[in-house]
Amino acid sequence: MSKWEDNVRKVEPYVPGEQPNDTNIIKLNTNENPYPPSPMVMKAMQEVTEEGLRKYPDPTCSALIDALADYHKVNSANVFVGVGSDDVIATAFMTFFHSDKKILFPDISYSFYSVWASMMEIPFEKVPLADDFTISPEDYKKENGGIIFPNPNAPTAMLLEKGAIREILDANPDSVVIVDEAYVDFSGEDASVLDLIPEYENLLVTRTFSKSRSLAGLRIGYAIGNEKLIKYMSDVKYSYNSYTMNETSLKLGVESVKDDAYFKKTCDAIVNTRENFTKELLKLGFNVLPSKANFVFAGTDKMPASEIFAKARENHIFFRYFAQNRIDNFLRITIGTDEDMERVVRFLKDLLA
Repeated sequence: MSKWEDNVRKVEPYVPGEQPNDTNIIKLNTNENPYPPSPMVMKAMQEVTEEGLRKYPDPTCSALIDALADYHKVNSANVFVGVGSDDVIATAFMTFFHSDKKILFPDISYSFYSVWASMMEIPFEKVPLADDFTISPEDYKKENGGIIFPNPNAPTAMLLEKGAIREILDANPDSVVIVDEAYVDFSGEDASVLDLIPEYENLLVTRTFSKSRSLAGLRIGYAIGNEKLIKYMSDVKYSYNSYTMNETSLKLGVESVKDDAYFKKTCDAIVNTRENFTKELLKLGFNVLPSKANFVFAGTDKMPASEIFAKARENHIFFRYFAQNRIDNFLRITIGTDEDMERVVRFLKDLLA
């Protein structure tokens, strides 16, 4: 090894879901929304100007922040935006997880958490989920340097009730607690903990436009929290990149927020398809964890998940498989259109016959 390599920060990177070039597939491996973005978004895209691309974008992202603040009925000072929720959460890691105490997150969860912690040299502990794959608040009532978990969790799709999250917050007044709500728009009206922010100044809630708003390709994420939390994150952001959001994303993001009727319509369609697909999987003998996301986590004793995954891929159906202890006989299956899921059910019936 060359001497200069002694000073290289070496990390094991996050592995994103496969993005095949072939369009003749049923792509259910990255939790993308099967429906197009709002027509208002598409109209605004036609109005992008040369001048808008030539100049630097607004570093304060004020138009998008104001739209989100108005939508969630909070002050603009309570909102932070970034290039996808990954950028937002990474900024939060840099900002708040800065002690010699271990941060806590579930052992079966979004695998980027451990990547960020390792890259930033943040000590961490993976807290095992219970036998039924739920998060137990009791496991988070110990000394820590911060807490983060998705709700609903990924890849299990299971929702932690608000009372349990309140229990975690009450037990950790001296730590920042981040609730990653990437999938909460598919969980019902009362699932989010945004309404707890006035009570807990250490609560940060993160969201994304990638799932429920059909804008994974634009990379828009945001966080809502106490004014002090948002200011600290903004200080960090401006210390390494003042122009994080491009002008097109800012404009189109605003239009997406405006079209609430379309947003709710597509979310409802996905939830309805999810429930119907779950019933079909249960008929086929699958164990399906109770999903409150835009995907299901399911497995069967009739055939190893790895084999189903491979056979599906051969038939141009893409699922997500994790070769990880405790979940290596499960598949994460994104909810597509009704037609997509009907084809998946037919494939699974034939495969397991």
